[in-house]
Amino acid sequence: MMEELDGKDEEIVKRAKRLRGDRGYDSKENNEKLWDDYRIKPIIDIRHMWKDGEETRPLYEDKVDNIVYDEGGKVYCHCEVEGSCREMAYMGYEDKRKSLKYRCPAQSYGYECRGKDRCNNGGSEYGRIVRIPLSRDRRMFVAVARSSYAWGRAYRQRTAVERVNSRLDVSFGFERHFIRGMKKMNLVKIIIGKIKM
Repeated sequence: MMEELDGKDEEIVKRAKRLRGDRGYDSKENNEKLWDDYRIKPIIDIRHMWKDGEETRPLYEDKVDNIVYDEGGKVYCHCEVEGSCREMAYMGYEDKRKSLKYRCPAQSYGYECRGKDRCNNGGSEYGRIVRIPLSRDRRMFVAVARSSYAWGRAYRQRTAVERVNSRLDVSFGFERHFIRGMKKMNLVKIIIGKIKM
């Protein structure tokens, strides 16, 4: 769709900031193309494809670490001392690094964590910082973190548009129409245009 639009109306593509879609559009290729080629942030629901019972995966598979993520895109810190699992604080997208930035939840939200000395934060009072490059998993990690409030707000706008479309289908009878042929369809468009005015 974007390639077709890019050829017909480049101005729309340049103005577009986000593309909202349901999970039918969820793919690594779509996310890559939207962001890398058009600088459009994909706000696309994710299909659940993990095996049953798999709740989290380690962020770094090549080393022992306490940072994991779930299929919804949330990133967590497992405290080895307390045995607790807390969601990391999302600090935004860093364009120069092409990474999502997360911070230690204890330091961000101001609560005591007995395991903070064991964390790999180099003794910093700021707490541990984790940067996740989009290349880690292009389907899971996009320029607006799935766990962020911004992503949730943007996705809810998609569902609002769907409700409007559904109402138009029902109100104007497009759900059960018997219109055949382009000539009759164009006539319907003209009538609807006059009703809206």
